[in-house]
Amino acid sequence: MSIVETVSTPLTENARVRIAQVVAEGGLLVTPTDTIYGIGAQATDSEAVRKLLAAKGRGRQMPPPVVAAKISDLSAVVTDFNAVAQALAQAFWPGALTLILPARADYVSVLGDLRTLAVRIPDHGELLSVLEHTGPLALTSANLTQAPPALSCSQAIEYFHQEVDIYIDGGTVDGGVPSTIVDVTGVRPRLLRMGAISLAELNQALSALSVTVEETQS
Repeated sequence: MSIVETVSTPLTENARVRIAQVVAEGGLLVTPTDTIYGIGAQATDSEAVRKLLAAKGRGRQMPPPVVAAKISDLSAVVTDFNAVAQALAQAFWPGALTLILPARADYVSVLGDLRTLAVRIPDHGELLSVLEHTGPLALTSANLTQAPPALSCSQAIEYFHQEVDIYIDGGTVDGGVPSTIVDVTGVRPRLLRMGAISLAELNQALSALSVTVEETQS
């Protein structure tokens, strides 16, 4: 693909279909999210994910997070969605919670060198409508490594130019508060990053399971 396209929100159904076509063909997209702009590719397409990492200037040791429209879609990339993960997802998705789960064995080679994967359902209506058409996306901040994240479509275009095949222009975003990250792969969930959701809120969501989140030593 050599032609860069830009579509603006609110997206039409034709625009969503076109975005899905670009993604299905292995193209990269830039989209606003509930915090910043993100750059993404179809999560199950190893060549598209390789292009995504190359555009970012990142290696396979830093696999991109995956976002989806609904929990059932995440079964394509992760496994062992346990009771803790279910309770947290029910309480905070769509929203600013990222869960670390075991990657499916057949997708470890697609998404990077780690055997775990960060997943989230974002609280952004336009992005969710795109995800309904594309399926899970590997989606990470729209910036070059060590550069500030893009807060507008024009800033993302300055970073990536024709490396990205379609840009979704949703105006300027405010950056927001980063998501809280919880690792649910072990016996007890571990807090990896404090963000928009507090430790108290996490523990309240898990109270019925008599489980609390372990704070990681800084």
